[in-house]
Amino acid sequence: MHHFEAVRSHLGSLHGLRQNDPYLISFDLSLPHGRHQGIYLAELETESGHRYLRISTPIGPLAGTDAQRCLRFNWEQRCGFLAVADLDGAPYLHLCENRPYELLDEGELQRLIVELGRLGDQLEQLVASGSDAF
Repeated sequence: MHHFEAVRSHLGSLHGLRQNDPYLISFDLSLPHGRHQGIYLAELETESGHRYLRISTPIGPLAGTDAQRCLRFNWEQRCGFLAVADLDGAPYLHLCENRPYELLDEGELQRLIVELGRLGDQLEQLVASGSDAF
């Protein structure tokens, strides 16, 4: 997986793509108990031209989220970090991971998608319930 088109081709053969733009694709990841988690993949390019794949999943609205808890979460995670992006014009918390293409193969890409999807679903449920566990 050395470029975005290889990622698109691989994931398009496994999932029905909801969004299929030049540098952004998305699909729903099926999870246990009939749950689904939206997964977004985008290509990022640094100023030096180095390209990365960003995998992200929405967690919940930023409003009411404790920034200190988010930073603590980021510090403790080995995979994934919390970030803010607009969703329908409102700030929304996302769980993200950026990886250089040269470190990705089909197995690693699938592992990251499943890990972020499952964790994102758990976080989404905690945020939606207003739980202090987050």
